[in-house]
Amino acid sequence: MGVHDVEARLSALEQTVTELQGRFAADASRPNSDMSGSTAEALWALEGLKTRSPEGGAVLYTGAVDLPTGGAVQWQYSLAASEVLAQDWTKHADLLDALGHPIRLAILQAVLQGTVTASGLVETLESGTSGQVYHHLKELTTTGWLAPAGRGAYEVPAARVVPLLAILVAAGTPR
Repeated sequence: MGVHDVEARLSALEQTVTELQGRFAADASRPNSDMSGSTAEALWALEGLKTRSPEGGAVLYTGAVDLPTGGAVQWQYSLAASEVLAQDWTKHADLLDALGHPIRLAILQAVLQGTVTASGLVETLESGTSGQVYHHLKELTTTGWLAPAGRGAYEVPAARVVPLLAILVAAGTPR
C-alpha cells in the first residue's frame, strides 16, 4: 500500500469521524424525547449523568479496564461542575507536569503492559541511561502515578489507572 493510498484512506476516515461528530452534537442538543435509540444509547453515560447531576451540571469519568498484565480496574469519579470551576486548578500542575514528558508517558505505558523494573524499562524504552530512567521513575512515584511494588518493581496504582487513561482520552479528543 503506497503513501497516497494511506493518505486517501486517512482522509476518508477523518471525514467520516467529522460527520459522526456533527450528528452526535446535533442530536445531543435536542430534547431527550427526540433522540433516536442509537444516539441515546451512544450517549448513555451523558444521559445518566444528566439525570443524577446537581443543578449546574457535573463532570464524570469512569472506566472498566482489563489490564494487559491480567486483572481489571473499575473506577468512577464525579464532581459538581461548580466545585470544579471553584477549585484552585494550579494545585494540579505538578500532577499534570509529571505526564508532560514523552519518556514518562512511555514508562507508564510500559508498566501497564508488564515491564515493571527499572532495568526492564531501560531495555524496553531504549531512551537513555538507567540514571535518566530513575529520574523519571522518581518524578512519577513522587506524584503518585507510580508506586513501588516490591523488589525494584513499580506499578500504576489501581486508583490511577482510569484517571490516567481518561487524561489520555481527553488529550486525544478531536478539536
